[in-house]
Amino acid sequence: MHEPSTPRTIAVTGGKGGVGKTSVALNLALTLARQKRRVLLLDGDTDLANVSIMLGLYPERTLANVVANECRLEDILLDVEYGLHILPGASGVQECVDMAPEHSFRILRALSLLEKHYDYVITDTAAGLQSTGLHMIAAAELACVVVTPDPASLTDAFSLIKVLKRRGYRKTPSVLINMAQGASQARSVFQRLDSAARRHLQCSLHYMGGIWRDETLRQSVLNQKPVALLPQADPSCRQFTTLADMLDVRLAQLPVRKAGIAAYWYSVSKRQPAQAAKASRPSMSPNERCMQAVGELEAVLGPADVSAMLRYDVFMRLFALLGRSLDNDTIEIIQTGLGAIDWEALSPVQREHLAIHLKHLADEISQPIPPEPVYDRIRFGDQESLVRALKEQPSSISLNQLLRSLADKENNNT
Repeated sequence: MHEPSTPRTIAVTGGKGGVGKTSVALNLALTLARQKRRVLLLDGDTDLANVSIMLGLYPERTLANVVANECRLEDILLDVEYGLHILPGASGVQECVDMAPEHSFRILRALSLLEKHYDYVITDTAAGLQSTGLHMIAAAELACVVVTPDPASLTDAFSLIKVLKRRGYRKTPSVLINMAQGASQARSVFQRLDSAARRHLQCSLHYMGGIWRDETLRQSVLNQKPVALLPQADPSCRQFTTLADMLDVRLAQLPVRKAGIAAYWYSVSKRQPAQAAKASRPSMSPNERCMQAVGELEAVLGPADVSAMLRYDVFMRLFALLGRSLDNDTIEIIQTGLGAIDWEALSPVQREHLAIHLKHLADEISQPIPPEPVYDRIRFGDQESLVRALKEQPSSISLNQLLRSLADKENNNT
């Protein structure tokens, strides 16, 4: 193998099955390998290893065996014509991501070391909108969406691009028209899809070209002998030579990625535990939620440079919340909160300003208060006698309690 480097990564995909994407991926990979390029083809369509079957090969082991720690990644590679390497069952990389981090790292590390020895890594993705297929597209630097003139194929391709865009996919997908009657039809089909994407998704597409429908290509699938193995002068074989040239032109317009496919899957595996923990986190009690909210408020409002308007808005909202059920407990809560203020730290102007607003607050909160006993010389005698009576009482008796008891005694005597 040659000096390790970062390969160019291509995902051959489609909105539905039956559009010929596996045939395109295999013939493109063989054509590039025939041109003395080092190519790794990841068979990620299904666990049935469809790419291998199109070559008449039935691998005994796939990536699932590597995940099960039954063999090494290098042990499952298929070495076919022109030195093309095929990794069967690459859809099992999703199972790898779902594993414990220490086990997934082992496999993804091996894949990272492997892919650096190639010029191209081509992925035959899972068809449709499954999560694994979408991740395979996101992992590659170029997505080649295979479409046929069938209206259902156009609809499914549009749905695929729409889902990719909603998930934050920012690259421009390339479109290959397969099974076209000729260049005119291929261009017309592409323009319909591109027009819909521009109008409804606000994105444009890249035209990769077309593969014409012919009997040789159809028979090659049945005979399990790809057309890329035919003489280079054969028209069917020559189509994929043209496609390989179009691919190189497109890749030359894109920046080379610093990391390969394994690095992307590793980042996905790191996000999985956090997402699972968040999903399985037990619901908090109201008390826990309140304490968490208070802690967050303290963190936000604590710094001295926080906007005064923000503090005001928070205070008014919290105060309005307390005022929805103004009972004795709530009033006591407000009093306790006011008592927690560091009054000594306030300037005289601030105290006066705050006192005015508290006066307005007191006027708004009118609660019936039982009348306090008033000193009555006729009823209680002179003050000296009252003081002596107070001194004779236990220290735990307050003046108010004494006055109440004397008032009650006076009432009983009358």
